[in-house]
Amino acid sequence: MPVPAIADDEVLVRVRACGVCGSDIHGYDGSTGRRIPPLVMGHEAAGVVERVGGSVEGVAPGDRVTFDSMVSCGACEFCRNGQINLCDARMVLGVSCGDYRRHGAFAEYVAVPARILYTLPDSLSFERAALTEAVSIAVHAVNRRVPADAEAALVIGAGMIGVLTIQVLRSRGVRTIVAVDLDAQKLDLARRMGATHTVNASTSDVPATVADMTGGRGVDVAYEVVGHGDTLATAIRSVRKGGTVVGVGNLSPTVELPLQSMVTREISVLGSSG
Repeated sequence: MPVPAIADDEVLVRVRACGVCGSDIHGYDGSTGRRIPPLVMGHEAAGVVERVGGSVEGVAPGDRVTFDSMVSCGACEFCRNGQINLCDARMVLGVSCGDYRRHGAFAEYVAVPARILYTLPDSLSFERAALTEAVSIAVHAVNRRVPADAEAALVIGAGMIGVLTIQVLRSRGVRTIVAVDLDAQKLDLARRMGATHTVNASTSDVPATVADMTGGRGVDVAYEVVGHGDTLATAIRSVRKGGTVVGVGNLSPTVELPLQSMVTREISVLGSSG
């Protein structure tokens, strides 16, 4: 690939580390329609500023930076209100779909608008800085419904984002954190990272097990970090009456919901677009 040209408001970043997101794997194997080739994928990255556009201020060559995975326009109503993740003209680095194509960071260089850059302290390695985007997804998900210390939280999916969500919950002082997955090794990691209870969905009825753990009540909030209809239904059935489900995973474009259970038990379902 040629070195990307940059616009006046952009910078050229020499990539030093880039994570592999699950969405990149699904793009590589063709199971998603959002990685239409030809495309340079990759959006969890950090590096060094190589060159800056003519109108860029506050950033200079040599600066150590990371950047948002989403390119926001900076001008729409959502951007002006600080809700850049809901930008009307949003584009995600390393994604190509029917609406746009934006090359990402699986390359020596990537061009990004200066407005989505964040400078890094010298003490933070590029490899760890590349995790910033993933951590931000977990932080935003928990911010959508922050449990009180005494409330019980459920995290369905103990992959990278799920484990990060567990760590964010732990950092907020949540004392009961239940992790659910099909993989015993992932559940072991989830417990090491702060889960107080684990449930293997391949051998257990998750809603029934969660009910037993909570005296028949259910958890107060569930974070669904997979994006399948069955796991979302499990989350809905595992929360208490009046509980909240935060949808973080989006692997399946459409899912069926247990509508009657949601309505009669007054379950709130919140999206989380990190």
